[in-house]
Amino acid sequence: MRFGQIETHTLTDGLFRLDGGAMFGIVPKPLWEKTNPPDDRNRVRMNLGVLLIRAHGKNILVDTGAGGKMEPKWQEIYALERRPNLEESLAKLRLTPNDIDIVINTHLHFDHAGGNTFRDVDGQIVPTFPKARYFVQKGEWDWAHTKHERTQYAYFKDDFSPLERSGRLTLLKGDEEILGGIRVLVTPGHTEFHQCALVESEGQKAIFLGDLIPMVSHLPYPYVMGYDLFPLKTLETKKKILQQSYDEHWLLIFQHDPDTSMGYLKKADGKFALEAVRDATD
Repeated sequence: MRFGQIETHTLTDGLFRLDGGAMFGIVPKPLWEKTNPPDDRNRVRMNLGVLLIRAHGKNILVDTGAGGKMEPKWQEIYALERRPNLEESLAKLRLTPNDIDIVINTHLHFDHAGGNTFRDVDGQIVPTFPKARYFVQKGEWDWAHTKHERTQYAYFKDDFSPLERSGRLTLLKGDEEILGGIRVLVTPGHTEFHQCALVESEGQKAIFLGDLIPMVSHLPYPYVMGYDLFPLKTLETKKKILQQSYDEHWLLIFQHDPDTSMGYLKKADGKFALEAVRDATD
C-alpha cells in the first residue's frame, strides 16, 4: 500500500498457535470457534505479522516475529512454523537484515520481539538488524525486566536485553514521532505501555494494531484477550481507536490474523465490520 511518499508492506515470520480460550477471554467457545476453529489442543491459528514501512529512504520494521532462538519445547507448545520466516519475507523485497534502519516494538512479548536478536556462529545473542535503532516504550522495557508470575512466559530477556548492550536502543516516554509521518501511540490494555504504529501521508492514515486488536475477529468490543493485563483498559482504548479509525477512514492492519491483514471499517447493523483490502505483496 502506498500513502503519498510512504510505502507499507505486510510481512510474516510464519504461523503459530495460542489457546483459543485465552485469545477470546470471556467470549464462549461456541461463538469464537465459528471464526477461529481450534485444533485438538484448543489452539487457534495465528500469523506472526510484521509491518515494513519504507519512507524517507529508510526501511522500518514494526515488530520482528518470534525469531529462530526458541527452544524446541516452546516451539512445540506454540506450534511454531516459521515458513516463510522474516528473513525470507524480506528477501522477496530484495532486502536483508543489514538494510533495516529502524525497528519499532509494539511491546516485548516473544511473538513480537523474538526476531530482534539471533544467535551468531559463536553462540552469542546479538541484534538481528545490526544497523538499526530499536524503539520501545520505557515503561514496557522496565516491566519486561520485572519478574512476575503473570508474565514470566511472555518475556524472554534474550529477545531484548542485548539491544541495550549494543547501544542501539531508544526508550520512549509516550506518543512520539519516529520519522516524518510515522508515529507511535501508547495504547494500553494488553500491557500498560503497549504502542501502535500510525503512518500518515497526504491525508491518508494506517494503524498497525499489534495486540490491541490482534485479529479481525477481535473487532467486537467484548472480544478482549484473557492475556491482557488490563482488559477494561483494552476496552476503553479499543473503543477510542475504532471510532477514530472509522471517522477518519484509517486503514487497519491486523498483526495476528492468518487470513486478512488489512481493511477499512464499515458499519453493519450498527456494529463495526471490516471491508478487507489486499496488500500487493501478499
